[in-house]
Amino acid sequence: MAKARALIGRLICFRSGNTRPRIVRTVRMAFAGTNVSLSQPDIMQKLTERIDDLKQRIAAWGKRIRRYTERSTRFNQNRLFQSDQKRLYKSLERPIVSGTGPAPNQADTVAFWRSLWSAPVNHNEGPCTEVVASQCAGITPMDSVIITPNDVAEAVRRARN
Repeated sequence: MAKARALIGRLICFRSGNTRPRIVRTVRMAFAGTNVSLSQPDIMQKLTERIDDLKQRIAAWGKRIRRYTERSTRFNQNRLFQSDQKRLYKSLERPIVSGTGPAPNQADTVAFWRSLWSAPVNHNEGPCTEVVASQCAGITPMDSVIITPNDVAEAVRRARN
């Protein structure tokens, strides 16, 4: 599905006038096995037909996946009904979580976050921090690094595009 969507994107780019080599190569591969060449006068119509065909395939794949998911859910619920009805009914009672519910009140949200961030926190300075501090005491600090404009110019010169 992802490859088909990428192919649709590149075909649309070509249709809108993008003739970069990678796009042209992809368009040629999309029409491989057919008698369509890019120099034909009706290439735009063929492109539109190919894009519509790919969109229909993606829609069919999506419907097939949806049917499979629904069938799998039904199968699992039937099996659960036969083995453990109590668990099935508990799973059916749980609300389906989605982000399409009503938006929370803005004042309540602001008050909630203010109460979280404004409350003082007393961190536990236990013995584990002393152990880490004693382990890090023997580490020598790194010398400071000064980057000059010449260093940057040299690095950019060596870098690829």
